[in-house]
Order: sequence, then structure tokens, then C-alpha cells
Amino acid sequence: MARTPHSRILLRAVLASAVVSLATCTAFAGCTPPGQAMHGGSRTEVEDTSLGMGDMFDVRVYGEEELSADYRVSQDGTIDFPLIGRIVVAGLEPGAVATLITTRLREGHFFVQPHVSVVVREYNSKRVSVLGAVRTPGTYALRGGMGVVEAIGLAGGFTALANRDGTTITRNAAGELHRYAAPVDRITDGQEEDIPLHAGDIIRVPERLF
Repeated sequence: MARTPHSRILLRAVLASAVVSLATCTAFAGCTPPGQAMHGGSRTEVEDTSLGMGDMFDVRVYGEEELSADYRVSQDGTIDFPLIGRIVVAGLEPGAVATLITTRLREGHFFVQPHVSVVVREYNSKRVSVLGAVRTPGTYALRGGMGVVEAIGLAGGFTALANRDGTTITRNAAGELHRYAAPVDRITDGQEEDIPLHAGDIIRVPERLF
């Protein structure tokens, strides 16, 4: 049966709507598997792990205990390090800070070949929000290696009415909001990997529907 111009226009509109719905589905919970979206595969967002004001990190100089300690980035973006004095670390990745300290120690003729490591303890300049059915909703400092389970623990854990496996993470990646499912019960049972958090992530725990 021949299609009228009106029916052809309607068909094109329906197809266009289906494409938009599919594109939207990949960005929101229940459509994009967290393993694929957040542990590799199609994930394209890049985490910002650079240091900022208030961040705390641990410096270890192999064989030199007196130089190994925790440091907090000051308001001017610097730390005072033994032997080499004040250095600017704000805006640098942890690996770049280790390289900077290594270079300064070597150039100052304090060590021939120092071995320096830097591990971030707490990202106070970067925060995540935990909202919904948790005991103490709020915004928390992003710790090095923090996952969704740890963040919920910082928020006091779930309330009695929490829909634990309905938990979602909303993330801004390159100006676009993406929402991912975070099946917390499956994560704590070892059936899924925990989901590493990025600065600015919003964790939302819904209540159960009765």
C-alpha cells in the first residue's frame, strides 16, 4: 500500500524519536552497565587527579625516613620540603610531584639517585556528594582510590528504607551528565567491582517502593 506524504513524515518522526531515546538510554541508569561504562570499554571521561589547596599526600624517600612524611598543600599551592625548601605542587599530578622532588634533591647534591614516591591521602580540593537514603547526606573530601562503597560509609551508611541496588552515580564528563547504576549489594558481595569515584560525582540512594 502506498504511503501518503503525511505517513512518510510521521514515520521519519518516529524513527528520529527512537534514535534520541537510544542515545539518552546510554547516558542514564539502567541502560549502561557500570562495568562497561566505568571500568573501561566505552568510558571516555578522564579523571582529574591533580593536587589542589588542602589536599594531603604522603611522600616517601626510599631509605630516608626523616624525609618521609605527610604534607598538606597550603593556600598558596605549596609545601615546605626538607633540604629543598618551598615548592609549588598545586596543579601537578602526584607522579609529577615525585619527579620534582627527585630532581631538586639530585640537583642540590643531597642524593645521587633518590627514589621518591607520592601517594594522595585526601583530596580536600575535590569532593563528592552522597544524597538520599543515607544517614548523613552531604559533601565529602575525595580520598585517594575512593569507591562508591567507601563514600556511602563516610555518609554513615544506608538508612533502613534505602534501595541499596538502586544507587546511582551522576558524573559530569566534558560538559555532559552521565548517570550510572551502582549495585552496592553486588559490589559488597564481591559479584561486581567497586566503582572508583571522580571529583564532583553525585551518589544518590533512593528509598524502596513498597
